[in-house]
Amino acid sequence: MSDFTHPARDTLFSALLDAAARHGRRAPGQWEDMKPGAYSYGEIIKMALALGRLGGKVTAPGEHVGVLMPNMAASVALLIGLSAFHRIPCMLNYTAGAEGMRDACRAAGIHTVITSRRFLDKAGLVEQAAALRNVRLLYLEDLRKQFTLADKLWLIAWALPFPRLAVPRGDPEAPAVVLFTSGSEGKPKGVVLSHRALLANVAQVMRIFPFGPGDTILNALPIFHSFGLTAGTLIALVSGARLVLYTSPLHFKTIAELVRDKRCTVLFGTGTFLHHYARNAEADDFKSLKVVVAGAEKLADSVRQTWRRRFGIEIMEGYGATEAAPVLAVNHPERNRPGTVGQLLPGVEARLIPVPGIERGGELHVRGPNLMSGYYRFDTPALLEPPGSEAGAGWHDTGDVADLDGDGYLSILGRLKRFAKVAGEMVSLEVVESIARAASSEASHAATSVSDAARGETIVLFTTDSSLTREQLSAAAKSLGHPEIAVPRRIRVIEELPTLGSGKVDYPRLKEAAAAS
Repeated sequence: MSDFTHPARDTLFSALLDAAARHGRRAPGQWEDMKPGAYSYGEIIKMALALGRLGGKVTAPGEHVGVLMPNMAASVALLIGLSAFHRIPCMLNYTAGAEGMRDACRAAGIHTVITSRRFLDKAGLVEQAAALRNVRLLYLEDLRKQFTLADKLWLIAWALPFPRLAVPRGDPEAPAVVLFTSGSEGKPKGVVLSHRALLANVAQVMRIFPFGPGDTILNALPIFHSFGLTAGTLIALVSGARLVLYTSPLHFKTIAELVRDKRCTVLFGTGTFLHHYARNAEADDFKSLKVVVAGAEKLADSVRQTWRRRFGIEIMEGYGATEAAPVLAVNHPERNRPGTVGQLLPGVEARLIPVPGIERGGELHVRGPNLMSGYYRFDTPALLEPPGSEAGAGWHDTGDVADLDGDGYLSILGRLKRFAKVAGEMVSLEVVESIARAASSEASHAATSVSDAARGETIVLFTTDSSLTREQLSAAAKSLGHPEIAVPRRIRVIEELPTLGSGKVDYPRLKEAAAAS
């Protein structure tokens, strides 16, 4: 694997071949999904070659090809195969609804989408897929019929014996994949990640966690998000760890059982998902786990304590952004500082730009070898916008307010757009949520804000605790040393917090509900 401090030489396909050479092309059971049986490296290579050649028959070199598929080995092989044949796979978020997928297709200039009839039917997505306007839907079930005798001879006699010669020469700086932001702050943006960025991030993470053939990674995080793709899938591909792919992170009890039955040693998840896994697990379900990493949202201390008390497992909290492929910082097992997201990964640089009205820290800008090539935006379809920020060209503004201590540990204070201006004071909505968790540790809470003619904005707390009172919140705020202004004036009880496909809380939906009430 190429060192992230030097220009990468690898593509996803060549990294797959290198991993097969290191760990054994015929070693059985390397990858497993919810279909019967398991796949060796050799079988993944075979699938990637076959699916890449099929994709090449129906698309043009350089074309942006939508991929609408679940967490399965074939989906990963399709992604790698398309990129090996110089097509650019664009992973569509099927939890975003028809409008979200249409907007993503427009942003990236997608006119062809590869999917599966069986998947669409089982996932209830037939109507949503049909609603993708100006897009040609191609089904794997039909494409497989186009794999002719000549193609089979090419695969057996040429491609499998000489895979590096069977595909066009790869460029590490070429786009390997396009992923899409959730659209929580407007139309979704296409994030263009090169082979170099993805593999650099794998190398960076493996400096902290040297995973290998003795590990088994369970990935239920969707591969249309960077956390599920890089951490949950590509790390296994490169390291030789066994990979168990599961189709949904929402089947909480099933995932706990899978960890137990497959003897998984590594689990990645959001704080929300880890909370639910713990609630649905038996005491010995997680005894095989050695590493549990939380990302994508702030980890509640109550979740950390539950895992520590019930399972004897210390969760390693990290931080990232899709634009950074995604990991930027993570706690080290031997240097874990709870409450922070750890130290920046090797090769990542950071600058904190002061924010008026916020005394501690600043807006976090980053750059490194794992940074994206740029954005595709809805208003300028398929036109690459290179990264740049107030810190300069080649930097990315994360939009998060952060602080770095003297030992280099990064603390995320909140998303800049998740600060409310109440009576002239800037209040972090994440601080509001921490107060709620201190007052009611077993429930789920999310804060938003609405306009208020008298105070500028008013904080609204959504909670699943029907007995939570403002007096309890005030007492919790006082105990934590937070000002009274951070105590929400309005409390809304709901049965369950809405979430996005990534596992993050769906704040736009809550903001709409707060404004409507």
